[in-house]
Amino acid sequence: MNLVKNLLKIVVNVPQKSQIHSTAALAANSFNYGPRKWEAYNKTIFPPEEGVTRPAYVCHVKKNIRYSPKKMWYVACLVRGMSVDEAVKQLSFVLKKGAKDVKNAILEAQKLAVEQHNVEFQSNLWVAESFVGKAKYFKGIRRHARKRIGEVEYKHCHYFVRLEEGPPPTNYYPADLTPEQQLDKWMDQMRKRRVTGSL
Repeated sequence: MNLVKNLLKIVVNVPQKSQIHSTAALAANSFNYGPRKWEAYNKTIFPPEEGVTRPAYVCHVKKNIRYSPKKMWYVACLVRGMSVDEAVKQLSFVLKKGAKDVKNAILEAQKLAVEQHNVEFQSNLWVAESFVGKAKYFKGIRRHARKRIGEVEYKHCHYFVRLEEGPPPTNYYPADLTPEQQLDKWMDQMRKRRVTGSL
């Protein structure tokens, strides 16, 4: 009988999961659920207009990715203006840790578009917007020689994507110039420049 009472005392005194300090517990606090405005765009209702066919779109966000936003920016820029199939294909070969999260976010958004936003063909979507936001930063310590301590940051980011129905545009960045156009622009600037102190 005494043995059973002692075992019960040990079981009762075991700390609960919520009492143990960890980064995951800090990330999952009840006060901050991450960005909510981006997904609220999916609930927008547009008034009907005659002769206007508005393409369907879906906004999706992947929150608190354990990756630096500066590094994720390169992956986010890569897929802008691509069709969904092409973006997934390209991300499969990108040797960056964040590429896997971006690929999963695009596939999740594609699934949402078909299931909840009446998109008929899942391949008839393109990446209209793709960008990164800063999430939580946790500070830690890094030990150095002679009892010195350095500071280290554990960075997280949010990845935002908007898929739109229809074929992708031929030039997503209209300001981009061909090499010949860049040369002509540079030559024009050189000819128009004024040399200081000349006649």
